Amino acid sequence: MNSYVSIDLETTGLNPGRDKIIEIGAVKVLDGERAGTFSSLVNPGRKLEPGITELTGIREEDLRDAPYIEDVLEGVLDFLGDLPLLGHSILFDYSFLKKAAVNAKKTFEKQAVDTLKIARKYLPELESRSLEYLCRYYHITHQAHRALTDAEATLVLYDRLKEQFYSREDSLFCPSALVFKVKRDQPATKQQKEKLYFLTARHKIVLDVEIERLTRSEASRLTDLILSRSAKIHRGIFPEDSEE
Repeated sequence: MNSYVSIDLETTGLNPGRDKIIEIGAVKVLDGERAGTFSSLVNPGRKLEPGITELTGIREEDLRDAPYIEDVLEGVLDFLGDLPLLGHSILFDYSFLKKAAVNAKKTFEKQAVDTLKIARKYLPELESRSLEYLCRYYHITHQAHRALTDAEATLVLYDRLKEQFYSREDSLFCPSALVFKVKRDQPATKQQKEKLYFLTARHKIVLDVEIERLTRSEASRLTDLILSRSAKIHRGIFPEDSEE
């Protein structure tokens, strides 16, 4: 594989059905030569958990003026074009992009090579095959848990793995189809949003999410949560609860 795009995402969590993208980084390789990069922060429409900031170094204020995923998605898809993907645990990154594409009513089917699968096959003796550990093992300069630097490190790691283990007979070095099934989210209805605005005002609640960006199921779950605790909203459930 000499032409591909190495890609990495940072997200608010591990579940593409619930969590959101906060950063996208990609490096394009054409005929074995680097041909460009793509990098963007992404506003997830919700506050970051402290653990995500600790892991990535990305802060709330870094995302405040960043584009939402629907504003950056077209540029990402154009950059990827028809090229196969490269990633470390690539199905994770693909699942989040596939979710975003489906929500935007776009088709997104890709083939990819996964450096994690290659490392698991050929380096079983290592105590870890995380990207961070493998970069130390191969002495690859790497700033962990930032999208573009992870994508760049994955590219170098792939070259090292090819140099050491490549075989024409090994399908792990050839792009294979990624499979992830996902349904399109339905946006919250006007009635759902109005109810949430009413409840948050009534109970003096400041939410960690933007009501206007909630899906129908998210709005329903949040409404149920507020109603179930409306008799006595305990301090700490929401960032700025009132005491009753």
